[in-house]
Amino acid sequence: MRATYLNLARLLLALGILGGVRAAAEQTKPLLPTIYLIGDSTMADKPTDPPNPERGWGQALPHWLDPDAVRVSNHAMNGRSTKSFLDEGRWAKVVAALQPGDIVIIQFGHNDEKVDKPDRYAAPWGAFQENLRRFVKEAREHQAMPILATPVARRKWSSTGELIDTHGDYPAAMRVVAEQQKVPLLELNKLTMELERGHGVEGSKRLHLHYPGGRYARWSEPVRDDTHYSEYGAERVAALAVQEILRLQLPPSQWVR
Repeated sequence: MRATYLNLARLLLALGILGGVRAAAEQTKPLLPTIYLIGDSTMADKPTDPPNPERGWGQALPHWLDPDAVRVSNHAMNGRSTKSFLDEGRWAKVVAALQPGDIVIIQFGHNDEKVDKPDRYAAPWGAFQENLRRFVKEAREHQAMPILATPVARRKWSSTGELIDTHGDYPAAMRVVAEQQKVPLLELNKLTMELERGHGVEGSKRLHLHYPGGRYARWSEPVRDDTHYSEYGAERVAALAVQEILRLQLPPSQWVR
């Protein structure tokens, strides 16, 4: 019996030693590069419990990437503009975490354009561009690569069946910053407008949140949301972002699976 206890003690000791070696090995593993996402609700992670069909395209992006080679840290948040993202200290938290070789994908415009909300509004040819330049400058100062992404399209059709661009000068203002600062640009505005047109007036509802009341516990009334994405819509837009990354041969191309 005493021999049995001794053998058990030796086994536990061995396991403890091995566990310590394993823990030390985990601690010495090189950190994976990180793709940071900053932007608004169309990019943000959405809760899935209780059941929720809404997704941000940034939430779907990891599905396209090798999790053993790169991690995605999504800091996009509902209702944020370049101004409020800075004012609330959200950008400061990203900057504090940046490591050389990281990537920052920057998509704003939906909320910067809200003139009636002074805590968010940033004029396209003024504060909006200044804020984008700040993101670019501070990312580069930390040896991270900034990538700009023009704001994704809303589903808004005219009475004659023409898709209406709701973002005014914001995509153009971002393109100018990208050119001046020599920053890669994901042309999501044009590509998502093509995506909407390709699905047509009725078919494009599938990209967004069009559901009868009661289908989900969170919505007792019918939902008609033409800005935010369904799971299907988010997956399609994430695919367009990956398409742009591959077209431009950007560093994240090596992590696409």
